[in-house]
Amino acid sequence: MSGAEIAVIGAGVIGLAIAHRLALDGREVVVIDPAPPGSGASYGNAGTIADYAIQPVGTPDVLRNLPSLLFDRNSPLSIRHAALPTLAPWLLRFARQSLPGAARRNAVAIADLMAGALPGWDALASEIGGEDLMRRQGCMYLFETQAGFRGAQNDLAFRRSLGVSVEMLNGDELAAMEPGLPPVEGGAAYFPRAVFFTDPGAMVGRLEAAARAAGVQFVTARVDGLTRSAGQVQLTGVGLDLQAKRVVIAAGAHSKALARAAGDRVPLETERGYHVEWDMEVPRLSRPCCPTSRGFYFCPMQGRLRVAGTVELGGVTAPASAHRIAKLVEGARAFFPDLGPPDRKWLGFRPSMPDSLPVIGPSRGGDDVLHAYGHGHVGLTMAPVTAQMVADLVAGRTPDAAITPCLPSRF
Repeated sequence: MSGAEIAVIGAGVIGLAIAHRLALDGREVVVIDPAPPGSGASYGNAGTIADYAIQPVGTPDVLRNLPSLLFDRNSPLSIRHAALPTLAPWLLRFARQSLPGAARRNAVAIADLMAGALPGWDALASEIGGEDLMRRQGCMYLFETQAGFRGAQNDLAFRRSLGVSVEMLNGDELAAMEPGLPPVEGGAAYFPRAVFFTDPGAMVGRLEAAARAAGVQFVTARVDGLTRSAGQVQLTGVGLDLQAKRVVIAAGAHSKALARAAGDRVPLETERGYHVEWDMEVPRLSRPCCPTSRGFYFCPMQGRLRVAGTVELGGVTAPASAHRIAKLVEGARAFFPDLGPPDRKWLGFRPSMPDSLPVIGPSRGGDDVLHAYGHGHVGLTMAPVTAQMVADLVAGRTPDAAITPCLPSRF
């Protein structure tokens, strides 16, 4: 293929949702990625449409505890020490975005984006035949101590003020909803509107199939070069030489160099996310549950229990941390001591922005290149919202006002 109307760089859930939406709008679309579609973080996540996840990673509480969090290798938020010199500028931005005023603004902006997430997924799942993979049973935060429960009240009240539905459960109520859990002293916060997928990889697979059926073409290649020339955008790489009228950068954690080639310096860094899985015919829980002090989720999925989470800052090249995997296993066994060795382990990469807001909108050099990445922990949640915004930009329509804090011009 030598030319295309629109090239989408990245075949994760964001890129696939964009390509699918543009194809339904009658656009000629090609998706370019060196890896199989949906094989990265779009597969390995917690599988939750997390309407409640409006807090940015950076908050005043995190800022107060940042030194201990980053340098305690057992912390849910940690840093690979070898990456510190490279990460220092990003960490300074992160610290500024964790101040009270900035953190509140970021939370409000995330909440505005989240408002369209579940309606967007309802529509998308209907279009791609994915309704059977959706479970409308909510999600829980677990508090292992009364101190943890008390310490969460201000946060939960803030979420309620931004429209999040949350119910507090005592120990007996929690046990009635999740009898497989051991007793939890502090009870739980229940988010009833959250929806989870029994298999996020299968859902993304159906999205890929629907995109192909709508006419989207796929090219297996890595984009190493992006240049503008004579009203076209030239994409090059090993075995790749393609011209497109418009390009959408949706390469997740791999988007930074492409953004720079388009003329935008974007402070994108990488969160290294882990999961471990135990095969079981019937998972021990009926909905995702997060022990908040441990920073991971128990995720009941088709034929397995996935334990996913924690944040490790440190790039895409280093091997998986055996210590981080061991901490996930240790945390899972604190609740289910009889779990044996996990059946599989996984490391993937999330694009992380200092303000926890995605980058969506035209590049400084012109709207022939559009940005659509940086969603952090909520890429799966925000895929339909992002796709609609990109489709509106391509069509010359005014996108939802929630796009304003996400524009790349904010940097």
